[in-house]
Amino acid sequence: MKEQILPVGKLDSDILKEIVFDKITFKREEVKTRPGIGEDCAVVDFGAYDCVISTDPITASVKDIGRLSIHISCNDVASNGVEPLGILLAVMLPVGSTTSDVGCIMEQAARAAELCGVEIMGGHTEITPAVNQPVIVSTALGRAVADTSAKAEDMKNGDLIYMTKTAGLEGTGILACDFADDLSTVLTAEELAHAKAMLDCVSVVREGIIAGRIGTHGMHDITEGGVLGAVWEMCRICGKGAKLYESEIRVEEVTKKICAYYGMNPLRLISSGSMVIVVEPDKAAQLESEMREAGILCTCIGEVTDAGGKVLIGDEQGQTREISPPASDEIYKAVRR
Repeated sequence: MKEQILPVGKLDSDILKEIVFDKITFKREEVKTRPGIGEDCAVVDFGAYDCVISTDPITASVKDIGRLSIHISCNDVASNGVEPLGILLAVMLPVGSTTSDVGCIMEQAARAAELCGVEIMGGHTEITPAVNQPVIVSTALGRAVADTSAKAEDMKNGDLIYMTKTAGLEGTGILACDFADDLSTVLTAEELAHAKAMLDCVSVVREGIIAGRIGTHGMHDITEGGVLGAVWEMCRICGKGAKLYESEIRVEEVTKKICAYYGMNPLRLISSGSMVIVVEPDKAAQLESEMREAGILCTCIGEVTDAGGKVLIGDEQGQTREISPPASDEIYKAVRR
């Protein structure tokens, strides 16, 4: 590959495959699911059970880093329809950090872990000149009966694509918390408070467990790259196409205002707390009913199309365009300002 400077954010999918995944050559027979585009969890054979494992960093947020570090990895495990049970945290803090800084992060993490029903089982904490703001890498683990976890490779032509909650959910909360002074010029006090409170909704554990019990053809929590990136990655796994309906993708008004201010596309904005769920048409009514009973907004936003098809999105004017692979998340437009 030609030498190049990499942009901020997670690696482009083709680059990730070539310089990361293709370098991993040794394989163990116990590993059932390995690294791949759109694969957020490894699955390991533990006999009668599978161990489902995911790891993720928090780098874009500062004020809510402890809370988000729990949710982001637990969400990945939940996207396999599996309840997370434990988590490990590697906490790296810049020189000058105080005992209060560490205490605040751990208080946030402990509260979030209790809400998710997971135990913080260990990890590592250090002060290092290698970072200029707090960074946490979390690893979550879950247990499932062998061969029962949800897989996007099961997606079939005609399956329906659902999304829970609203697009850009996590990004809205992060931006409102970390750039409150900036956004106070375009948002009312009530709007800013509402945007900050959206970080209280970044867990998808409940919907993941509900959908996993019903049975899906794959799920994906919506992280960097937003809802469009999540759908693209799922289609990449199974080799199918998709048609999304832009008018059906819910976006909060405060998210629209924040994205307009920073010149962002809310459908490409990090959105932990929202889940893409793919189900057979005959399971759609049950999914909608159980999500409604749980108080979780769940909207059908499209359908899976033929193998080898393009991932498309249609607007209200009847125009259709192809979705490109996920690149640097929209949130970095604000972080780089």
